[in-house]
Amino acid sequence: MQVRYFAEACRRRRLVPARLHVVLCAALIGALSSALAWADASPDGVYPLMSRWGNVEYGMQGAAQEKALASLAEEADALAEAHPDNAHVLTAEGVILASYAKAKGGLGALDLATRARKALERAIELDPRGDDGAAYVTLGALYDRAPGWPVSFGDDDKAGELLSRALEIRGDGIDTHYFYATYLRDEGRRAEARRHAQQAVDGQAREGRDSDEALREKARRLLDELS
Repeated sequence: MQVRYFAEACRRRRLVPARLHVVLCAALIGALSSALAWADASPDGVYPLMSRWGNVEYGMQGAAQEKALASLAEEADALAEAHPDNAHVLTAEGVILASYAKAKGGLGALDLATRARKALERAIELDPRGDDGAAYVTLGALYDRAPGWPVSFGDDDKAGELLSRALEIRGDGIDTHYFYATYLRDEGRRAEARRHAQQAVDGQAREGRDSDEALREKARRLLDELS
């Protein structure tokens, strides 16, 4: 019965029903990369953890990637346990858990996605503007791509609210405009999606953030699609 509900939820939420897993999709991959605004001088251990996460997320695949993410998730959980009121740490934990959910797939990914949601929501509670809104971007992608009730917590309206909040925090971000544009496209709001895709194309890349230029190219392709 649970599998049948999950398959139906996948169809409703633009996921891949044949594989029956939580696909956090390209939008989440990019949202995760947008969360890499970690200061290397940070004393909480986040920077080295997220540097290794970046190598795993973009340099590995398949079973090896899943195994490496499982190890990183354990470290992130331990770090969060040691720093339960540190929004920076909790955002990192949420990002890694979301990435692990994407790699793992299947019904087992649902628990990881829920844990990621809780970490990100707590990070926002502690510091609503922390990490330039990275928690909002990643959390918005989770709500957008997770199955809805009764299988999981996915909610299009909530996703839009969170992604809009990320835009309020970083209104000139390539990533914030791009992910909001993809959300609007999926909602059928093509004129608004075109506007935000154009703003992503015209946005200012952050120094040392190669992901911004990659997203700018994605925004160009999205703009062509919407034209």
